[in-house]
Amino acid sequence: MSTSTTTPAAPSGAADFRDVATAHTPFRTGRLVLWIVIALVVIDFGWIVANNENFGWPVVAKYFFDPTVIKGLYVSLGLTVVGMILGVIVGLIIAIMRMSTDRLASGFASLFIWFFRGTPLLVQLIFWYNMSTLFPAISISIPFGPTLISWDTNSVITPMTAAIVGLALNEAAYMAEIIRGGLLSVDRGQAETAEAFGMTKARALWRIIIPQAMRSIVPPTGNQLISMIKATSLVSVIAMADLLYSVQSIYNRTFEIIPMLLVAVLWYLLITSVLNIGQSYIEAYYGRSDRRNAGMAKAATVTEEASH
Repeated sequence: MSTSTTTPAAPSGAADFRDVATAHTPFRTGRLVLWIVIALVVIDFGWIVANNENFGWPVVAKYFFDPTVIKGLYVSLGLTVVGMILGVIVGLIIAIMRMSTDRLASGFASLFIWFFRGTPLLVQLIFWYNMSTLFPAISISIPFGPTLISWDTNSVITPMTAAIVGLALNEAAYMAEIIRGGLLSVDRGQAETAEAFGMTKARALWRIIIPQAMRSIVPPTGNQLISMIKATSLVSVIAMADLLYSVQSIYNRTFEIIPMLLVAVLWYLLITSVLNIGQSYIEAYYGRSDRRNAGMAKAATVTEEASH
């Protein structure tokens, strides 16, 4: 009596079984070579720039903390903060109007977004700055009736107000679409459930819908904030003493154009880098629930596999 042993056939397309527990990622020579080449190119370019006297690095170091430059930097930061806050507030109102079932409200919101997104910001700023050419006086009056109060346009639309209004309204048009997209990303059942519990639409919006929409709103809002700090450079054309205007006023006197422009570039890069870091932390904060849900789903999968 003989005993025969049958060896299980290997799966199709596999010559043998391999223990994945001891598997390792193969060393990729091509990637290492690519990294070395890129590093050498970057180092070489940095060396060339650092040793090029035409960049005027001593001048850059001299004027980097110049009081005129720092004052212009404060103006740019102030315009960014004020313009962004007003843009978010107006954008939220426009987004709600855009989603309204009232045709007048949604039509006005659509027209607002169409106009301010469809025209260049520079042109808008110039129009606001020259508003007195179109309307010498700004007044409050009864339609087709007497004027109640009136102001001289030049006393109201200063370079500062023109810059704030132009930046805020342009930003509001973009934020309206960002906020609307975030609100639409929330399951409609959330609002229906809130209404079933007796909540008004406004209360459900503020307490339930908007907090959940923040995960979709925050990342593009961070991008808009970074774009805003760069967009403030456009106000220099309306004689607003921002960062770019400040360095321009210096190189118009010293004729050191490239070094002074580098001062502005380095400040913009520094600010946007800080904002990028802050945006990463905020995104991580709002994404913690997604990671928690993913971890719970993975644990449930492992538990189910173990039970089988």
